[in-house]
Amino acid sequence: MFKILEASDVGFNVRQFVIQAPRIARKQRPGQFVIVRLHDQGERIPLAIHCSDPAAGTITLIVQAIGRTTALLNCLEAGDSILDLVGPLGNASEIKNYGTTVIVSDGLDTATALPTAQALKDAGNHVIFLEGAASREFAVFDGEMRKASDEAHILTEDGSYGEKGVVTGKLSELIAGERKINFVFAVGPVAMMHDVSKITASHGIKTTVSLKAIMLDGAGMCGSCRVLVNNENKFACVDGPEFDASAVNFDTLLQRATQYHDKDCESLHQFEAHKAEQLAQLRAELAEHEREESSHAATELNHAH
Repeated sequence: MFKILEASDVGFNVRQFVIQAPRIARKQRPGQFVIVRLHDQGERIPLAIHCSDPAAGTITLIVQAIGRTTALLNCLEAGDSILDLVGPLGNASEIKNYGTTVIVSDGLDTATALPTAQALKDAGNHVIFLEGAASREFAVFDGEMRKASDEAHILTEDGSYGEKGVVTGKLSELIAGERKINFVFAVGPVAMMHDVSKITASHGIKTTVSLKAIMLDGAGMCGSCRVLVNNENKFACVDGPEFDASAVNFDTLLQRATQYHDKDCESLHQFEAHKAEQLAQLRAELAEHEREESSHAATELNHAH
């Protein structure tokens, strides 16, 4: 059981959770993630670690309600608990002094990019951060983005905040400018990362993408997160989640990412229709687990004495 210490809204359908997880907090590195399970019959979902505080023993997760499990998770508050939290998983970001680095993210995915951006800045890179969003309500982490970079640009498609435009257009503009771009890191929708990879490949710029493949076990056993890299099967959970953009087959990645879209939508609609009772059931199950853990701990203590 992992206690939620803080829960707050940070954007449209987006919540921030500070969770007590001291072991994960001590080991977490930029680019890594956790897998969450809310109850015994719940699905396992991967979530990027936004940041950690080893001294406090906490990690922070950013969750967008886009499916049944994330919608249920976003109903929880401080004082509630999460049944299972496994991590940190995946390989950490490769941090080097490349020179001028451009971070490209989309809305919520900025939370994933921020730890890597900060680490690259700390390593001596000149970091330029590009965040794209449909409109102002989807543009998040403005202050953190500016702190983790030397230059920051927010682009909204409707022009309601920052500059009007898209991140790929701004990236092309930067590449055409006087400052030489040495490295690009991108995280976001598959189509956006694909476009970024095509732009940077044409200029010979080293580019890394963080892939959000479908995952179940996070240990490379189930094969759900299989991606084609240099025409070889790789697993995003153990071989990634970050890969050389020029080697990724984005067409098969997009196909796999959307194969459960209809079922996900149906499941979310069913949840919305019975939200109150499902939340009550979850809290009852977690309370029972907590009682069992307390009883087990008391038994072990008695045996020790």
